[in-house]
Amino acid sequence: MNDLISFEDFTKVDLRVGTIIEVNDFPKARKPAYQLTIDFGDLGVKKTSAQITTLYDKATLLNRQIVAIVNFPKKQIANFMSDCLVLGAVNGKDVILLRPEDRVKNGTPVS
Repeated sequence: MNDLISFEDFTKVDLRVGTIIEVNDFPKARKPAYQLTIDFGDLGVKKTSAQITTLYDKATLLNRQIVAIVNFPKKQIANFMSDCLVLGAVNGKDVILLRPEDRVKNGTPVS
């Protein structure tokens, strides 16, 4: 387990549900990855990359709802600018995406 954080620290993390609306290969990434474009409703559209190619193909990801952190600063990854972080459970080399059990409105907060 990592260091303990306060509840106040947790409330600073903005977790939201979004829908993947575009998936592209990311050949310039060091490890196999996709470039994802995600619709977060009223928060707008954000992009990120994700090393999820072992369990997911592009067709499976399209229109899938996911959970992401949307209030990180932008980060350059190779020639791509990422502005959110998709969450997943790490199982060895595989990442299993976190998502709501039922469809919800894009931008819905997670708490």
